[in-house]
Amino acid sequence: MKPLAGTAVIGIGNEFRRDDGLGWAAISLLRARKAQRPFPSGTDLAQCDGDPGRLIGLWEGKALTLVVDACFPPAAQPGRTHRWCVAPGEMPHPAAAGRQSTHGLGLAEAVCLADRVGRGPGRLIVYAVEGADRSLGTGLTPAVAAALPLLTLRIEADVRRHDERTRRTGFEPRSREV
Repeated sequence: MKPLAGTAVIGIGNEFRRDDGLGWAAISLLRARKAQRPFPSGTDLAQCDGDPGRLIGLWEGKALTLVVDACFPPAAQPGRTHRWCVAPGEMPHPAAAGRQSTHGLGLAEAVCLADRVGRGPGRLIVYAVEGADRSLGTGLTPAVAAALPLLTLRIEADVRRHDERTRRTGFEPRSREV
């Protein structure tokens, strides 16, 4: 068994469904910043369509996983950003079908499945940005695009804070053996 290590930042979405491309746009912006100011060693940036098997493969073995996705609640305020942490082994509650996500199975179902087979993320932080438009087409709506710079700064700060804590203590916080 080896301990969990490193960080995965995963942008979920579909760049051809307007605001649902937020996760992919966030990863693109983070990659551009990474070229100017490298992320800590062991940080992986990935784009994913939300398929549970692909998500599990991306976060497997990572001590920290940050997931970025658009959400579409009934009374959306486009651009409003939500951040929440899910402790290892804690099960998030699946959203009502078709209410929050454009993906067939949502992130909550992927986490539940992964935990059941012993391949869940270590610590999970989810960023969800409320979207306005998930119709066919490219490009984010103005309100969602305006949220992107601050969102990526917050993600980058989480990654760096985790790395600093790991270097200071000599181990990955809240890491379990795999």
